[in-house]
Amino acid sequence: MTMDHDEIRAALTVLRARDLPTHGGRTLAYVYDSGLASADAIGREALAAFASTNGLDPTAFPSLLRMENDLVGIAGRLVDAPDGFAGVVTSGGTESILLAVLAARDARPDITAPRMVLPTTAHAAFHKAAHWLGVDPVLVDVDPVTKRAEPVAMAGAIDDRTVLVVASAPSYAHGVIDPVQPIAAAAAAAGVRCHVDACIGGWVLPHLRAADPGQLPWTFAVDGVTSVSLDLHKYAYTPKGVSVLLHASAELRRTHLFASARWPGYTMLNTTAQSTKSGGPVAAAWAVVHHIGADRYASLAGDARTATLDLASAVDGIPGLTVAAPPDSTLLALVADDSCDVFTISDEMLDRGWFVQPQMRFRDLPATLHLTFSAATAASSDLIAADLADATAAARTTGPARPPVELVAMASAIDPATLDEATFTGLLAAAGLAGGDGTLVLPERMAAVNALLDALPPELREALLLGVIDRLARPTP
Repeated sequence: MTMDHDEIRAALTVLRARDLPTHGGRTLAYVYDSGLASADAIGREALAAFASTNGLDPTAFPSLLRMENDLVGIAGRLVDAPDGFAGVVTSGGTESILLAVLAARDARPDITAPRMVLPTTAHAAFHKAAHWLGVDPVLVDVDPVTKRAEPVAMAGAIDDRTVLVVASAPSYAHGVIDPVQPIAAAAAAAGVRCHVDACIGGWVLPHLRAADPGQLPWTFAVDGVTSVSLDLHKYAYTPKGVSVLLHASAELRRTHLFASARWPGYTMLNTTAQSTKSGGPVAAAWAVVHHIGADRYASLAGDARTATLDLASAVDGIPGLTVAAPPDSTLLALVADDSCDVFTISDEMLDRGWFVQPQMRFRDLPATLHLTFSAATAASSDLIAADLADATAAARTTGPARPPVELVAMASAIDPATLDEATFTGLLAAAGLAGGDGTLVLPERMAAVNALLDALPPELREALLLGVIDRLARPTP
């Protein structure tokens, strides 16, 4: 059936009604709000104007090549890229990370079973790259207090199969900058590439350096850093999805470029994982970056940083909560004591109009509550602190969410490798998450579900959540 413009607009409004808000600073993960209506407007205008263009062939749309090169140049100057550096614009941080791992792997064809050394706090995109590209991840525990990578342990994990060593600036999970200097030195001494994942910090940390001279060094100014990823759709406040992957030289970039003339059609030439590449996000990023400018980016970064520090200070006065590690950027991770749990606090905060992200435990690292601060959040710092105190008090009153022992035992008995539809349906029913027709029914409050998942080993957690997304991502009858 066809719909006219008014019907489509009305339907879109209904569909959007249950989504998290993207503006106003109340969604403290996934979205980034500058609070600048003019930046949003020019970004949407450029996105629409270039939506039909295709970056597959730069000779067909030279405007996109010019804008991409300009964005790469601006990003490179932010992170102290050396003369002769090269980069690409990607669809997001995960694609940037995939390409960094691909470039490192294919630069060493002599290594038949490649490995990469990761702190346990490295972004999950590295595990995706490991899975897709056949690069074995070697996980190194971080300091349990600072949550930073341990340089000596990282160096000790490098061997003759290592093609890449990774550090974060900052880590998403805890908002701290890894000690890149000794990590990159160890990689260089072994003749191994070192990638700094600055996807979430790359556009904000450079603007904070003047006010924070103690910021740990992490850019290309550090000897041994060979590549850096940074996202524009985070703290450059551009529409989704645009990231930049930078290499210290064009030679280092070469091994993730792709060409194929082995068919009778056009010769395929790709700088990224994508072939068809919409010009809309590139043009929108170019427009927003030039509209906001360096001075205003510094001001926006300062606002987000101030909001982060203000809430970290306020948490000191909230019984039941502590800061997981002093934040180096605009991310904050909180830990609950035995009187409550982060999953219930997350539900309580959502009841009060704030989305904060629960993060599950891994190895010796406890479950945490993650908050990403945008510039638009700064005006609401006091209100967030008050609501967080109230939400934590409510969580302490109800006590920690504890899944039934029988349900944990039932779930724990499942082999992730052989999980089938029938077993998963039975588990959903036992957990009260199955509808009458066996469909998945998610509750309004997720603490009980998250507490169950938190009690399970990561491999089983992954299998169950894949089952969830499989059930959710199916055509409606």
